Amino acid sequence: MIESDNREISVRRQCELIGLNRSNVYYEPVVVTEETVQLMNRVDEIFTEYPFYGSRRIQEALEREGIWVGRERVQRCMREMGLRAIYPKRSLSKRHPGHKIYPYLLRDKEISRPNEVWATDITYLRLKRGFVYLTAILDWYSRYVLSWRISNTMEVTFCVEALEEALEKGRSEMFNSDQGSQFTSDEFTGVLLRKGIAISMDGRGRAFDNIFTERLWRSVKYEDIYIKEYDACRHVREGLEKYFEFYNNRRYHQALEYRTPYEVHFGVSCEDK
Repeated sequence: MIESDNREISVRRQCELIGLNRSNVYYEPVVVTEETVQLMNRVDEIFTEYPFYGSRRIQEALEREGIWVGRERVQRCMREMGLRAIYPKRSLSKRHPGHKIYPYLLRDKEISRPNEVWATDITYLRLKRGFVYLTAILDWYSRYVLSWRISNTMEVTFCVEALEEALEKGRSEMFNSDQGSQFTSDEFTGVLLRKGIAISMDGRGRAFDNIFTERLWRSVKYEDIYIKEYDACRHVREGLEKYFEFYNNRRYHQALEYRTPYEVHFGVSCEDK
């Protein structure tokens, strides 16, 4: 459906019109066996329930279920899925040696208003046949999800597209991420620098620096992905459209005194909506 030689409509615009992530146009699929996908799905389920489990404990949990795999294979699955246990350790994410790493700016900082700090991360989402990756831009104070994208690769493109959409709705003073290569790339950080936004990155060995996005992923998976068991990329995109509308506008958060992210982010009461 995409015409790369179309001089009237750019490839990016064609992708927008049919709801396709641009990175998919250039993606050459790598065959992943059904057995590997099933293993990755189970690793994801165990990790989501016990986010403090590292590869050793996940391997032990799998073996107790009769799934005999080596620790190295569990580690490969976790790297592929972008999973990292929530406990202090030496290395939290896959860094690119040529990318600049920015300091963590939020230590002991009290976040007191919307659009003071935004944050992002990437997570693995299982499908009945295969998997995709999800990224989202989250306001720390209100927990409001400003934008999100899914992709079948972990290339930087879908992260940049989510960031650009969020910036169409406003601007934060600071932006926090981990030290993953997508977020340290010039393509991603350049967007923030051009907007004059201070860049903060999780410190190495500090697993709780971006804890709000980790909590978001747990909600997404337990309240939507695991229940719905989507068949394909198109179905999960349609499902997430509905879920994030619910999450922002109708899901009551205990940490927000049972208000919704929309009410907190925009300073309105339920009667005003």
